Amino acid sequence: MWKEAVDLLTQEYFGLTGRIDDTVNFFIYDTVKIWFLLITIIFVVSYLRTHFNTEYVRAHLQGKSQFYGNVLAALFGIITPFCSCSAIPLFLGFIQARIPLGVTFSFLISSPMNNEIAIALLFGLFGWKITAIYIGFGLLVAILGGYLIGRMSMEKYILLDVTPMEGELGEVKITLTFRQRVQEAWAYTWDIFKKIWPYVLIGVGIGALIHGYVPSDTIVKIAGPNNPFAPLIAVLAGIPMYSNAAGVMPLIEVLTAKGMALGTALSFMMAITALSLPEAMILKRILHLRLIALFFGIVGAGIICIGYLFNLIL
Repeated sequence: MWKEAVDLLTQEYFGLTGRIDDTVNFFIYDTVKIWFLLITIIFVVSYLRTHFNTEYVRAHLQGKSQFYGNVLAALFGIITPFCSCSAIPLFLGFIQARIPLGVTFSFLISSPMNNEIAIALLFGLFGWKITAIYIGFGLLVAILGGYLIGRMSMEKYILLDVTPMEGELGEVKITLTFRQRVQEAWAYTWDIFKKIWPYVLIGVGIGALIHGYVPSDTIVKIAGPNNPFAPLIAVLAGIPMYSNAAGVMPLIEVLTAKGMALGTALSFMMAITALSLPEAMILKRILHLRLIALFFGIVGAGIICIGYLFNLIL
């Protein structure tokens, strides 16, 4: 119904035809659709998040075995709506709480890559099967990446003198009424939406131009299923960029529609959201370059492998 309404608007009322119609039609249709998905799903996830809190997770992680901690930290990343840079303060909090370094890295990898914004957009654009596979592979990279870093005893490369918290962390319990949870979830949803709606406009705008004016043959030649180096190129191209899932997901939709292999497109997205130059610059004040290089190397290699696996499966 929404598609028919947009067609009527652009073709009958605006009188657009050809590539201009394709571009404007795509922009209006996808912008409203993505905004609706974001508000709906972020609200649902935000409401569920009112039953959890960071202090409880940190308390629960304290003293647990490393691999268990990696799994839990990666899962915790799903319910934290951080980009690669804004996840760093909580990363420091984990270190301060004496949680193993590898476990903290599992969170740092998972949070920007598997947050609810990415899940909401993936579900709306590609369906639940692709979303489930993406989440599964994203968690795998976060768990194994953090586990490998933890096994290498890299604590000596933490440059910041972080004062450990004294004593054991308590399990802080939060008691809220249903109305309070709904109000908190809506306030949080609106706050997130106000921050990311410009990224959606920019992402959809670029996607609309690609949709209307870039030939499919060009995309297929560079990043199609017949190019064996496509996932590697996508990851190397994605790392210098900096965006969140809301900004990059509309591009992924267009690129796959134009012929880019889905695994390659998702590798591109993972590299942009989980690894970025601004993140490296912030981490440089906290971690030695060797540890940063190890982090980027392990995660980058994992994302490349996921791209190839995704292309093979799909």
